Amino acid sequence: MVKLNRIYTRTGDDGTTGLATGPRRPKYDLRVAAYGTIDETNACIGIARLHAATEDPEVDAMLGRISNDLFDLGADLSTPDTGAPPAYEPLRIVSAQVDRIEADIDRLNETLAPLRSFVLPGGTPAATHLHLARTVSRRAERLMTELAQTPGEIVGQPALQYVNRLSDFLFVASRYLNARAGGDVLWVPGQNR
Repeated sequence: MVKLNRIYTRTGDDGTTGLATGPRRPKYDLRVAAYGTIDETNACIGIARLHAATEDPEVDAMLGRISNDLFDLGADLSTPDTGAPPAYEPLRIVSAQVDRIEADIDRLNETLAPLRSFVLPGGTPAATHLHLARTVSRRAERLMTELAQTPGEIVGQPALQYVNRLSDFLFVASRYLNARAGGDVLWVPGQNR
């Protein structure tokens, strides 16, 4: 259980932050940027949920599970796998979480018409915020894959799979909500020439 008694500690005043295992890294460190961007994605999902709760309770419940998973993912990323036996069992994203998000994607996508154009961000309030969350999650994925390619850094395969599926889920969920409200906002190539 997490217990936070003090919000400010002054330990970050030197431009570093502590990982879950104790080591300090610069606040611009790639690992810190990756889990920070996961947190940013989660905040975007929180805004989308303000609207999804009234637009579609099932989608809101899916987003609630994802929001919790994103804290798991942040814990995973903030606890680097050093290859040495850990002092405690770290929280990691597992395949079952990837399977669940895939099932949610399939559940929402089965009712959607095939796309004939690219989709512009817009539509219902929840769908619009989900598009923002999707783009932020893609940035998190880019940071995580760069981190995974960095010598000495390990990112678990389920974590990489999860963040990849996350942007897919957010896209499909936005389409699902827009379909219930009249359809997606579609790109018309060259429309304003």
